[in-house]
Amino acid sequence: MRELIALECSICKRRNYYTTKNKRKHKEKFIINKFCRFCGKHTEHKETKP
Repeated sequence: MRELIALECSICKRRNYYTTKNKRKHKEKFIINKFCRFCGKHTEHKETKP
């Protein structure tokens, strides 16, 4: 079953993106580099609760 997750900027701690994830297949935390419009640059975004 897919669950909703939020992606939080590691610098400013704002939640910029929301996506779904299959937690049965992928148990580890999701980390990806994405653009943060508040910081104005690409930063590391980590999985958090929505």
